[in-house]
Amino acid sequence: MPVADIIEEKFKSHPEARYSRDGSSITVQSKEAHGFPVSYSFNDGRHAVSYLGWHEEFEDQDEALDCFAFGLSKKCRLQVWKKGHFPYKWVVEVKDSEGNWKEDSRTGLLLFPYWKGTTITSLQNDLMK
Repeated sequence: MPVADIIEEKFKSHPEARYSRDGSSITVQSKEAHGFPVSYSFNDGRHAVSYLGWHEEFEDQDEALDCFAFGLSKKCRLQVWKKGHFPYKWVVEVKDSEGNWKEDSRTGLLLFPYWKGTTITSLQNDLMK
């Protein structure tokens, strides 16, 4: 069964979930204003998961599905760094057993308007338990 079919089947039990599918990719929109979209795509034998500007590729389907589900849970937080209104860095954080947030991964752009003021916004989903 294609991965997008597996994900779509899972969301049939979550009627509150808003998602869109385009061939071998699927994107789940956040149900909260402070959330972020989580996407999964499969191309040329590679699985890719993205949270806004953050992304990671996987060879293993199960690892990619775990990352996808993680982004939809309260154990994941995405920090979006902006210069002015321009997003340039995305930091994925995980909540540890003591309730503290720890950086897990980051992605950023090389070119951005460095002279503008910096703002950091925390985004979090709460769709998967």
